[in-house]
Amino acid sequence: MLFQLLVQVSKRVAGTSGRLAKIKLLADLLKQASADEIEIVIAYLSGTIRQAKVGVGWATLQKAKSHVGASASLQIRDVDETLEKISRMSGKGSAGEKQRQLSDLFSRATAEEQDFLFRLLTGELRQGALEGIMVEALAKARDLPANEVRRAMMLAGDLTAVAKGDLSSFTIQVFRPLKPMLAKTATDVEEALAELGPASFEYKLDGIRIQVHKKASEVRIYSRTLNDITAELPTVVDNSRILEMTEAILDGEAIVLSAEKRPVRFQETMKGLGGGIPFFFDILYLDGTSLLDQPYSTRAKILAEHVPESQRPRRIVTADAKQAQDFFDAAIAAGQEGLMAKGLESTYEAGRRGGAWFKVKQANTLDLVVLAAEWGHGRRHGKLSNLHLGARDPANGGFVMLGKTFKGMTDELLDWQTKRLQEIETHRDGIVVYVRPELVVEIAFNGLQDSPHYPGGLALRFARVIRYRDDKKPEDADTIETVRKLHGT
Repeated sequence: MLFQLLVQVSKRVAGTSGRLAKIKLLADLLKQASADEIEIVIAYLSGTIRQAKVGVGWATLQKAKSHVGASASLQIRDVDETLEKISRMSGKGSAGEKQRQLSDLFSRATAEEQDFLFRLLTGELRQGALEGIMVEALAKARDLPANEVRRAMMLAGDLTAVAKGDLSSFTIQVFRPLKPMLAKTATDVEEALAELGPASFEYKLDGIRIQVHKKASEVRIYSRTLNDITAELPTVVDNSRILEMTEAILDGEAIVLSAEKRPVRFQETMKGLGGGIPFFFDILYLDGTSLLDQPYSTRAKILAEHVPESQRPRRIVTADAKQAQDFFDAAIAAGQEGLMAKGLESTYEAGRRGGAWFKVKQANTLDLVVLAAEWGHGRRHGKLSNLHLGARDPANGGFVMLGKTFKGMTDELLDWQTKRLQEIETHRDGIVVYVRPELVVEIAFNGLQDSPHYPGGLALRFARVIRYRDDKKPEDADTIETVRKLHGT
């Protein structure tokens, strides 16, 4: 398939507002992709590449744009093969060879194709081909029920894998991680009850999300982003190995407790993972049987039968707002973040932020994406300090800026932040360093106010950094809808 064809469809999708129209454009293109192209096409249309890392920065890409191809002859496979070669290069002389390979690739691309490639490789491609729309498009292209494609994608953790395979092959399996179910935000327990009716409330733990897979004595642990982190959590492995289950997949949180049995803050948890202990709040698979379609009340009962109370978060089931509020207050007093509220009849919607789980937290906090940072002055001279913060916009896959902050940063964090942000830099404008929207940071704030200075019409008041969320991707950040809901607009 000609690369130009994909670029043109991407441009048309970006300029189309209707969901159904976007799906048709994408589906028509997917139908034209061969078996060995469809994985590449889906990745590029989703704004990503197949390679985990190519190791080229903004300056290298700028140099590569020195020559423009005369005709649209570049094939999709040409692009992927070049990026694959570059991703494998390392050692002495690799930087120069990467530059040569990129320059050769760009010289065969038209100006329009170069623009697409540049934005694709800098993480700036915003074309509205979001995951949900891509699922629908793949289903339409292959004439399959969308719910079956969506479920296969959740189990596989990757839509490109589904595009190449037989849907029936994607079943829940030990040692094949699946995307965790996600929660929406409720302002208080009353809102959660209004949405769910009688609900399960459990302590919201301030650790890292883990998915534990167990088969006899073998244990593997996966992060929220499906990375294997078994080696980093020896205590969790030991605790999981002795559970009286032959085969199981458990959802939970790894936390570190102080000598007083209170949770250590997340940032310290990340440093002391080796001593982290697991708390399990859900079970997805047991001894050959999938529990994904069982109601939460049933899963909670099965979990309690196989995991001791000391390894489960405190939990109550109630429809009474006062009882739920008292339980919330107890959670805060115990040093926890707040509560999770879960619908009793809800199934486990892997990878989705459905309407059956809600998080209720004490402070006003949001998980936002770093869009840029400004060089500091005075004591912070030479440090990237003032962060530009954005909420996710599901409508177009972009981010809506909500304000800036330089507060809440230790010297250690400033040093790390300065180094890390320059690694993902896209360009500069005066004192501002713009970066690929890859880092998620938790921000506390005192409120929101109307603002004509930002595109979303809102700005954070007294924003301050709590911690970087290494366990979250940009697509896990809070949305502009959530922000408007908190503001009451």
